[in-house]
Amino acid sequence: MLAIFHKTFAHPPQELNSPTAVGIRSPKNPEEILKAFHIAHPEQSFSANFSGGAALAFTTAVRQITIHRRLFCSFDDIYCLFFGTLDNLSSLIKQYGLCKATNEALLVIEAYRTLRDRGPYPADQVVKDLNGTFAFIVYDNKEGTVFASLSADGAIPLYWGLASDGSVVISDEVDIIKGGCAKSFAPFPSGCMFHSEGGLRSFEHPMNKMKPMPRVDSEGVMCGANFKVDTYSRINSMPRVGSAADWTHWDEAQQP
Repeated sequence: MLAIFHKTFAHPPQELNSPTAVGIRSPKNPEEILKAFHIAHPEQSFSANFSGGAALAFTTAVRQITIHRRLFCSFDDIYCLFFGTLDNLSSLIKQYGLCKATNEALLVIEAYRTLRDRGPYPADQVVKDLNGTFAFIVYDNKEGTVFASLSADGAIPLYWGLASDGSVVISDEVDIIKGGCAKSFAPFPSGCMFHSEGGLRSFEHPMNKMKPMPRVDSEGVMCGANFKVDTYSRINSMPRVGSAADWTHWDEAQQP
């Protein structure tokens, strides 16, 4: 799966940008990265482009035997790329009052819609309720917002980086990320979630800030930073309740 979002609404962490990227191998523009994805999957891929600089791509190719599913679903102009398995899918379906045929991607969309429109719980608690192995990317075309998350077990690979125009690129295929973002990329941190307005946060330790750590590749060249939970800092803020807990309005004090 591949997602590309323009920097004006995705707001990627500045630490993803490698200061040594220029002159070694230049990042590609979003169109070139999307084209490379289709070339890698010539007969088993499709993509959707949106106004404002967003694109989602998906492949049905099975590269290896896995128990995890790859899904691409949309509802109410919200789109979700999902890779993985939710162990408690049945109980979550009952909790949200959905039909039994609901899959993991549609469940994530419904969870997002509930938080966006009513916000009864903090976003980190809702993501923490997803038990299993997963990586997902949500794009809300109406609001122009991005939400992505990776399960705490880190069993599914997920990477992100920056295209030549500063757009954030997210994919589970490291070759696509390396080829498109050059040195400006890093593994997406497990147990974390990224929102285009709220930034990067840990849903396991929501009261701790995310700390960027310098990252050097095997050639000794500086790359985009790794992000770790800073166990020595805690964010002191009054917990939100009611509709104020909407994940589209995180406090600045909660941002990394």
